[in-house]
Amino acid sequence: MKQSPVTLISIPVILGVLGYLVWGGRNEPWPAMRVAGLCMLASGALLWSLARIQLGQSFSIGAKATALVTHGLYARIRNPVYVFGSLAIAGLCLFFQRPIFLMVFLVIGPLQVVRARKEAEVLEAAFGDTYREYKRKTWF
Repeated sequence: MKQSPVTLISIPVILGVLGYLVWGGRNEPWPAMRVAGLCMLASGALLWSLARIQLGQSFSIGAKATALVTHGLYARIRNPVYVFGSLAIAGLCLFFQRPIFLMVFLVIGPLQVVRARKEAEVLEAAFGDTYREYKRKTWF
């Protein structure tokens, strides 16, 4: 199922509106941790959306080797969807200042590393030296 860029970009907007509804009506100043969390959440969600758009038709739930995407954010980071998704989740934890949310981060982080390794195996098997060279030039 293909998602439009408008749908993907609307995710950070929805998160921002939720943040405003939860905290915006209060007259108290935001602590630095909440401001940092909102910045991380917003930038992570925006960059996640951009990475997902750049992935295009190569997006799949399971590890598949349809094409090797090496442009845009993928020119520097092999797994920007995971990196920026993690940044957004960490920002969410800081924004709401609820330690229990860290459990989500502590569970999702290692799962994303395992998934990235599986994808790397599939891509290396499909694209061989081309993938190994790409891997050498990029991070995570």
